[in-house]
Amino acid sequence: MENYYGEIAGIGTAVCWTATSMFFEAAGKRIGSLSVNLIRLFMAFFLLGTVTWITRGYFLPLDATSYNLTWLALSGLIGFTIGDLLLFQAFVVVGARISMLIMALAPPVAAIAGWIILGEAMTTKGLLGMMITLTGIMMVVLNRPAKEQNGKKPKLRDWFENPLGLLLAFGGAAGQAVGLVLSKKGMENYDVIASTHIRVMAGAIGFMIVFTFMRRWRRVFSALKDKKGMLFTSGGAFFGPFLGVTLSLVAVKFTSAGIAQTLTSLVPVIIILPSVFIFKERVTPREVLGAFVAVAGVAMFFI
Repeated sequence: MENYYGEIAGIGTAVCWTATSMFFEAAGKRIGSLSVNLIRLFMAFFLLGTVTWITRGYFLPLDATSYNLTWLALSGLIGFTIGDLLLFQAFVVVGARISMLIMALAPPVAAIAGWIILGEAMTTKGLLGMMITLTGIMMVVLNRPAKEQNGKKPKLRDWFENPLGLLLAFGGAAGQAVGLVLSKKGMENYDVIASTHIRVMAGAIGFMIVFTFMRRWRRVFSALKDKKGMLFTSGGAFFGPFLGVTLSLVAVKFTSAGIAQTLTSLVPVIIILPSVFIFKERVTPREVLGAFVAVAGVAMFFI
């Protein structure tokens, strides 16, 4: 099992992303998604700093080299700030369903970026496992109900009539994938939690600049007064930029970027269980089949 630290961490990341997506959905409905994004990074900053202070004696990553700082900060800006902003705008333009479908391109983008930037080459078995897993994910995503504001169910061809929305969604996928690859390049043998801390700090600074430019600070201060919103955001911050991002760096450290990104993209499949048992939603046979296909693809990484 020691040979599969990266794969196990990748699945753990997807579990954390599933939890954080539910927390942030609830928080976003109360205080807005942009405010949630910035506040979650501040919360994660203090959580990560506390852990590194206890374990390493540093609240800030003062022992990081300039090489670590440069690449990890760039990773945080691309992954947290640019990627998230593009993805959230895609949600507005083309909706969450088609955006999540385009996000399924993140693993192959990560594999290509890993090959170009890190010189990583995936095995034939790894590529096959990636394709099977992504097929299962797309089966689940395409089966989710989606309605326009007028109550009519949109047709797939209608979604592709908005190239801007598709580009925004692809930008979100590429930002997430390239950010993960750059984090592996910048981390090297440096501490994983401290590396996450650097990424979070860079992402927070990026969002602060965006909020200043957009004049959104008043909304952030107003959001801080919403106790339930802050409670949901705290849960999302713990499972997201604190635990989830840390596990994603463990994943990419011990396996290839393409495999790590594939495993962390399992959220649409994993979220089926809480949807059924917690939210009492109905699951179609196609979603169940897609889940089994995705699991079969994941199993290939362990064979």
